[in-house]
Amino acid sequence: MPKKPVKPAARPKAKPAAKPAAKAAANLDETTLLRIAAALERLAPPQAPTFDDAAADAFIWHAEPAPGWLAPVPSINAVPIRLLQGVERVRDILLDNTQRFAKGLPANNALLWGARGMGKSSLVKAVHGAINAKKPHALALVEIHREDIPSLPALLGILRESKRRYVLFCDDLSFDAEDQHYKSLKAVLDGGIEGRPDNVILYATSNRRHLLPRDMMENEKSTAINPHEAVEEKVSLSDRFGLWLGFHSCSQEDFFAMLDGYCAAYGLKIDQKQLRAEAVEWSMTRGARSGRVAWQFIQDLAGRLGQPIRTLKP
Repeated sequence: MPKKPVKPAARPKAKPAAKPAAKAAANLDETTLLRIAAALERLAPPQAPTFDDAAADAFIWHAEPAPGWLAPVPSINAVPIRLLQGVERVRDILLDNTQRFAKGLPANNALLWGARGMGKSSLVKAVHGAINAKKPHALALVEIHREDIPSLPALLGILRESKRRYVLFCDDLSFDAEDQHYKSLKAVLDGGIEGRPDNVILYATSNRRHLLPRDMMENEKSTAINPHEAVEEKVSLSDRFGLWLGFHSCSQEDFFAMLDGYCAAYGLKIDQKQLRAEAVEWSMTRGARSGRVAWQFIQDLAGRLGQPIRTLKP
């Protein structure tokens, strides 16, 4: 009788392999976890430093990391207001406006526009220095770059909480055809619900009176259904500034007066005839007469004479 086939013994079932994630987590020790935490902390954006309004009399606004922060400037690159020649009328107007603001009285935003190199930005810094020289820490100067204009509401939110008074300064402010940041600036200056804080005033410099290129305005005027409305939209930005202070190319007499003032202030010993002859030649090579050209000549002259240019008090 044939034997029945013997069934093989059942093999014990293998235990299911541990899940990769669970197995990796089980192998992590405290040192590894600390290394991962440190790496994640390095990848995170740094926290903005706390604003100390008493740290300096000047600050630079940085929009990144958000919401932005103010870096103190220990020493301001400025010339004394007495050395600014050929701009006496606009100098007195801006100085008077700023003095009223420093005293807590009503004052206007100011747009300093016109010829390049005629001391627009120098005047803003000189006025700030002159007021603080009479009353220390009366004003703080805050510089904001044109590309950071969209972050202006965040900056004003910080300054609004401070007890100091601030001159917000934007140098070389202008907008191109594709730039829509001017609309946000309009709302902040005048017209927004919150408005400009009482302790902040805005001074801007530009080579353009209306801050926008002429061809941009003319193109919109030619293509608009109502040309006047297109122009009004662009011009309304400069209207937010209560003061329009124009700077024009200086005469030769003003150019010489700038040179004489610099030489006297820095003790540069040179014959006046030689000074003027060399200065005229210098201005002809530059194709212009301006405060910037005069200062560049003075730096060259001081270097040739072997005399350092020391920092002057306001």
